[in-house]
This record gives sequence, C-alpha cells and structure tokens, in this order.
Amino acid sequence: MKCNGPAAGALRAWREDYVRRTLLGAEASAGCTALFAAYNGYLGLFHRSAWHGSIGVFYLLLTAVRGIALLAEKRNRTLPPEQQDRCRSSAFLLSAGLLLALDLALILPISMMVVLDKPVSMGRIPAIAMAAYTTWKITMASLHLGRQRRRPCGNTLAGELRTVNFIDALVAVLTLQNTLIMVMGTGEENGMLSLSAVSSGIIYAAIVAITLRMLKKGLQQRKT
Repeated sequence: MKCNGPAAGALRAWREDYVRRTLLGAEASAGCTALFAAYNGYLGLFHRSAWHGSIGVFYLLLTAVRGIALLAEKRNRTLPPEQQDRCRSSAFLLSAGLLLALDLALILPISMMVVLDKPVSMGRIPAIAMAAYTTWKITMASLHLGRQRRRPCGNTLAGELRTVNFIDALVAVLTLQNTLIMVMGTGEENGMLSLSAVSSGIIYAAIVAITLRMLKKGLQQRKT
C-alpha cells in the first residue's frame, strides 16, 4: 500500500536530501562532542590527569572542525551561488589544517594507551556496552563514507563531515581496544603491550593518511 500524503512526501524528501541529513547529524555530533570535551577537560584539571586533558583537547579540536563546516554552510545561505564554492573551499582547507593539529593531539593519549597507562574505572558490562556502541559507530561511519565515495553529493563540506565521523570512529576503536585490554587482561602485560603498540600504530597511521588526503584535496580545490 502506497502512501501519497504530505507526511509521505516529506519523508521521501528527507531520505533524498543527503546533505541536509549529514548537516543535522553533524550538529548533534558537535554538541555531544563539545560536552565530552568539557567533561574530560574538567576531569583533567580536577584530577591532574594527562590522559583526560589530552582527550579533552582532541575532542575540542574535533568540535572546532565540525563547527567550521557547519558555520560555513550556514553562511552560504546568504551568499550568491557563485561565491558558495569559494566559501566551502576555504572552510574545507581550514578544517583540514585543524585535523593535522588534531592528529598531533592524539600522540599523547595514544602513547599512554600503548604503555597501558590509561586510567580505567569500569567493569566488564560497561566495557561490553562500549564495544557494542563502537561497533555500531564504525559500521555507520564506514557505510556513509562508502556511499559518499560511490555517489558524491557535490558538497565538499558534507563529504568532509562524513570523513570526520570516520576518524572519530577510529579513535573510538582505539579507546575501546585499550579499555578491553586493561579491563579483561590476563596479566600477560608484555603480550598486551605488543598488541596495543602494533594496532594503535596501524590505526593512527590510517588517521594521518586520511587527514593528509583531505588536506591535499583542499589545496587542489583552492588552486582551481
């Protein structure tokens, strides 16, 4: 049975407007990320924790990257069409540069995770719940990134936001991996240390490669 009413039409328009869905999702993600940055910043100051402080800086930069893209799209609503691509290109290049700073901010928490120095105060049930959430997050980010590559929407900032979501998911995988190692470890620290170092290095290399690719794309668009 087909539905042809106003509600069905609005639902179809929502499904087809990929850019709008991306921007609304990014707004929600930016708000949650800002709260998480503030929470970790508070813990870092209150407990003098380098781990929480560095994670707070990472999520603060991640919020800034999403915020730049969202503000640029909001500004584009008041610009003539011929100026919108230039505005998107400038915002894309600036946020790609911030992603480099974000990669540098990851060095400290990753180093602490590699030597199993991350403070953990959770049991197995929260760790398993975190595993389920991270699996969902990396699956959705991968699906949306794949869709963006197969059928580009033509909006560079929407594509960037999907890529940023994928980087965010990779960092969640890093945190989950080391949390599970420390919560469910068997005491074989040497083996865990090697596993953590290798996997963390691979994931971090992937994050840096994605960032450099984005920066290169932004420079190319700036030239044209």
